[in-house]
Amino acid sequence: MKVCARMVGRSQVLLLLLGCFLTTDLALSQQDTSTQDPVSEIRHLLPKANFANNSVTNVTVQLGATAFLPCKYRHLADHQVTWFRRRDWHILTTGIFTYTNDERFAVLHPEDSDDWTLQIKYTTRRDNGTYECQLSTGTGVISQFVNLHVVVPQAFILGNKDYHVQLGSTIKLVCVIKQSPTPPQYVFWYHNDHMINYDTQRGGINVSTETGPKKTHSHLVVNDARYQDSGNYTCSASNTQPAFSNVFVSHGDKMAAIQRQMAARGLALHPGTCLWLWCLAATALLGRR
Repeated sequence: MKVCARMVGRSQVLLLLLGCFLTTDLALSQQDTSTQDPVSEIRHLLPKANFANNSVTNVTVQLGATAFLPCKYRHLADHQVTWFRRRDWHILTTGIFTYTNDERFAVLHPEDSDDWTLQIKYTTRRDNGTYECQLSTGTGVISQFVNLHVVVPQAFILGNKDYHVQLGSTIKLVCVIKQSPTPPQYVFWYHNDHMINYDTQRGGINVSTETGPKKTHSHLVVNDARYQDSGNYTCSASNTQPAFSNVFVSHGDKMAAIQRQMAARGLALHPGTCLWLWCLAATALLGRR
């Protein structure tokens, strides 16, 4: 410092010292912020189960059911929790208030609780996507993301679409409903648009349904099959596209059953038709020669 004082005036020495002090403070402050946890001041706001920012949760719900999208923050003080729909960045709720004309949306926040659950009633396919639960503070933003998957249950009847059975035997059909997070409330069987679950007039009809965590099986049994039992059989479950099978009751071998099926479609191959087709094929072969 003595060398500097001899080379410059007192005022210049003071400016030089002030610049040194400011440079030193700035360097120390930059060093402190680089090693400091960026969310340390607001880390206590995060839920205990997940201390990482930008957490992601997956929620699966059946079409038409109510979806509950979880979000938790503790000790908010004066900060607000906002739900966004990231597909169009539409603000759905802020605090306990809703900012959409769609009455299916609401935030569930019991008093003095950490929960800010977004409720979506009567879910549709358009509700699929990512939702963001955001907390804005003076030092930054914390976001929790929820991916909502709206699944549509699918129904199908085991076996071929066309089911052939002998007269007097038993009709057995099995309907499987899959992609259903919750078992269907009902499974109805129809014969030509007539529900037969509780058909006492025909008699000999039994319907049993087995529900499981992933699939539901419904069994239809029609004893002593008759000609009038032929027709369309439909399996219809709640919130599910129906599945159908065509049943043909016939007497004799399978060819007779097939001919009955084709006759029902207006394509019966009577002897005259077969002779005409044979003549047409013979003419085509002779023409090639």
